[in-house]
Amino acid sequence: MSEKDTFNTLRPVLKRQYHAALTMLKQAIERCPEELWIDDQYANQFWQLAYHTLYYTHLYLQPDAASFTPWEHHQTYIQDLDEFRAPTEIQDLCEHPHRPPQTGELYSKSQVLEYWGVCDVMVDDCVKMLDLGASTCGFPWYDMTKLEHQFVTVRHIQHHTAQLGVRLREASGIAIDWIGSG
Repeated sequence: MSEKDTFNTLRPVLKRQYHAALTMLKQAIERCPEELWIDDQYANQFWQLAYHTLYYTHLYLQPDAASFTPWEHHQTYIQDLDEFRAPTEIQDLCEHPHRPPQTGELYSKSQVLEYWGVCDVMVDDCVKMLDLGASTCGFPWYDMTKLEHQFVTVRHIQHHTAQLGVRLREASGIAIDWIGSG
């Protein structure tokens, strides 16, 4: 099998796994009770963790950092967790100075679900356009191939979805369903 054939075989697999991971994240968002959405007993509130996950999904579906344009309702630095800002190189490439900094305003569940929809819809076209054979991922703060970076991004979605799932179960007895393929 040629390299091109290999990547063409992997594209639908990546798409399905992105959609499956994002569907599980959507369940967590939809099932989150309002009091847990804004519960500040955690370093990062539920909405912040959900937004962070979507922001980096959106970013890393791009061919490179320079191609990224934040969601129209993005607030500067709101994607960062634990009150730590992303490294300067990420800030410089991903935060657009033409927008005034807006920080600290929580996103409602409907806003985060709107952003979820933006990310989910872009998966197929973005994965189709990615150069999965590229020796670099297009983000200078990572030293990995484009293909490996896609696996890392799906794992990132799963990691934070699991965190949110544990919060839901512990706080409210609510579970999210396993989705094996999108």
